[in-house]
Amino acid sequence: MFHITNDRYYFKCPNCGGIFLSQLFLPNEARELDRYEAHNNNVRDTHYRQFVSPITEAIIAYFNKQHIGLDFGAGPGPVITAVLRENGYHVETYDPFFDNRPEVLNIAYNYIACCEVAEHFHQPYLEFEQLKSLLKPGGKLFIMTDLYKEKINFDNWYYKDDLTHVFFYQKQTFKWIQDSLEFHDLEIKGRLITFSKSSNS
Repeated sequence: MFHITNDRYYFKCPNCGGIFLSQLFLPNEARELDRYEAHNNNVRDTHYRQFVSPITEAIIAYFNKQHIGLDFGAGPGPVITAVLRENGYHVETYDPFFDNRPEVLNIAYNYIACCEVAEHFHQPYLEFEQLKSLLKPGGKLFIMTDLYKEKINFDNWYYKDDLTHVFFYQKQTFKWIQDSLEFHDLEIKGRLITFSKSSNS
């Protein structure tokens, strides 16, 4: 066991270093939806746009308007999609609660944005496996999440206080994902994590 806080049990994977909430405390879909509907995600909010700018700026730097992207876990206010479409980009959206269109998961993409979503994964390995399968050769997966570091006092860490945040990553966790799923490259710059798929795969 890694930690007990607020009567919730957390464990730490000995292989990847990921920290995860015990299955006994995982929120059900109704509790998740209640929490997500409480978010105030206005796509016109300048602070919200600034928050997601590491992803939108990276996509605009790496890709052009002929490429196709996916905003995975877009939520009720898909700001990444809004910003990119304003710049002439072709982006599809998917969210299991607010935009559940399974057909968009049958398309291959040049890039996928996954902003403040990975910490909600109940089965991270399967989710990342699926995301990689949706990328075209040479494609990129852009993740934004707050990484855990050993110097952080877990009891006081704000990121674990959201009941829908159930999995926390360290740098070594993303390195393990890269190696296990055979991503060609991994770059970590603050909260922005970028996986690249080989152009030959």
